[in-house]
Amino acid sequence: MAELTRFGISIDERLLQQFDKMISSKGYVNRSEAIRDLIRGALVEEEWGDANQQTVATVTLVYDHHTRDLADKLTEHQHSHHEEIVSTLHIHLDHHHCLEVVVIKGQASRVRRIADELIGTKGVKHGKLVATTTGKNLL
Repeated sequence: MAELTRFGISIDERLLQQFDKMISSKGYVNRSEAIRDLIRGALVEEEWGDANQQTVATVTLVYDHHTRDLADKLTEHQHSHHEEIVSTLHIHLDHHHCLEVVVIKGQASRVRRIADELIGTKGVKHGKLVATTTGKNLL
């Protein structure tokens, strides 16, 4: 296990109270783990700032599968990026609506472009890119 370093910070009492309330509601047992997660989150954002960095993300799409040719267009987008698209999960939400979760791995700039193509496909009702990390640079 890595050596731990203790450090102190100065913070407004009201801000600390809000932070404690938030981390308690999220189930953190202490401030240290919550602060470590905040730091990791900032490092992941920094990683995505480098267009050439190897990254991984999910793209969540909601669409009406009765929309003409939409499912075929989405499938075609995915096939044209078969090297980056790792997996796709397809769920039938109701008689009309589907949810797809697409896992994409590759250079940050390319992953963003693929996500934008999928989300911007005419007929997609909602789409969201969730950028994360391969974990190689995190402790």
